Amino acid sequence: MTRRSISKRAAIVTVAAIVTVGTVGTVAASAKPQHAGSKPSKAQVAALFDTWNKALQTGDPKKVADLYASDAVLLPTVSNKIRTNHAGIVDYFEHFLQSKPVGKKVESVINVLDKNSAIDTGVYEFTLTDPKSGVKSTVEARYTYEYEKRNGKWLIVNHHSSKMPEG
Repeated sequence: MTRRSISKRAAIVTVAAIVTVGTVGTVAASAKPQHAGSKPSKAQVAALFDTWNKALQTGDPKKVADLYASDAVLLPTVSNKIRTNHAGIVDYFEHFLQSKPVGKKVESVINVLDKNSAIDTGVYEFTLTDPKSGVKSTVEARYTYEYEKRNGKWLIVNHHSSKMPEG
């Protein structure tokens, strides 16, 4: 074997090794699951409302309030009082849950701001049941939920809900 053929073979082996390593690295990178630091999808943000709505169905105001950050602001639909702490939010839901609300989104616009924040705004309606008579009614309202991911958990940091204005 000549010196030239040895150099040629070494060059071929080196190129083959580089191509193999590059291909394996590319396949491994594309096989990774969604990175923990990536933005949530709009569907993931939309599901946060479903979690909140299910918490309403439990009838437990503390379970609902636990979905809010400790420094959250709640501008509720059926109260003129702004709630700015956990106790105030629990108090609101103690009264609101008496009418057994069931929410349903009518229209939703979701903006994912970054990996730790998103806004869901639109129109929803609630079916409410009068606790004394059992008569059901529907209330349509505008809403805005601002979510932040804190310590790995999505929380409501701002929630505004107001009845639709009369036309």
